[in-house]
Amino acid sequence: MKRNAMLAFVTLVLLGGCVTKGTYNELKAEYDDYKTKAEDRDQKNQAAIKDLEKALAEEHSRYDALAAEQARLESRIEALNAEKAKLLTDKKGLEAAEAEMREALDEMMQRKAQAEARIAEYTNLLERFKALIDSGKLKVRIIDGQMVVELATDVLFGSGSADLSRAGKDAVTEVTAILASIPDRSYQVAGHTDNVPIRSSRFRSNWELAFERAYTVVRTMIDGGMPTNRIAATSYGEFRPTASNDTDEGKALNRRIEIIVVPDLSKLPGAEELQKLGGSES
Repeated sequence: MKRNAMLAFVTLVLLGGCVTKGTYNELKAEYDDYKTKAEDRDQKNQAAIKDLEKALAEEHSRYDALAAEQARLESRIEALNAEKAKLLTDKKGLEAAEAEMREALDEMMQRKAQAEARIAEYTNLLERFKALIDSGKLKVRIIDGQMVVELATDVLFGSGSADLSRAGKDAVTEVTAILASIPDRSYQVAGHTDNVPIRSSRFRSNWELAFERAYTVVRTMIDGGMPTNRIAATSYGEFRPTASNDTDEGKALNRRIEIIVVPDLSKLPGAEELQKLGGSES
């Protein structure tokens, strides 16, 4: 409208060279009114633009805040996932440790049961040997975890001899009756001497004397009912003394026959693995 009015005004001026004052005032009033309204609209538009820019800035701010929160949450999720993975690893480690501890506990319980069984067996043997122990015919000792029945050779044999005396034969036969009655047990008979050298037509060394005495005891035990696959003979001569050879009393203690109760290694923990390492078949 402003443009039309101005065009009309200009046209009148150009055509007529002048206009009436009333027309001029009217056109000017219309122009002023339009200008005022246009400025008002412009102010409102500028205000609206500022409001929109403010709103846009606020949205950008909210967006940035949401993006930052999203990044924080994603970082937290990543940390939680890492923590979860660590917990799963720790859980597996704990489960493995628990299984290992249970296995160790089971093995310990087996060892304990085996130890209790050995103690019970040895206690029973002591009770059965009590009369012979009280009479001084033998001693029972635990050496390196093995039960050893010890008989003094001075009771069994004459000096420098491997022939059992009557009392010695009776003692060996009595011991054999007790040991043979224990099922699934093997025995090793070991001969020992003092360090006094022996030179005879029959024995060239203490080792040979000790072995012959052990062998004589083995034969007597077999005659007394001991199965041959459960007994063996060996000799240590003077090389495993149990006392000092500096005194007669010590030498007497060293002259002995030991009947060793051989442990059943197949019942010990790890026996199967050892058997595989040795290439043996069960």
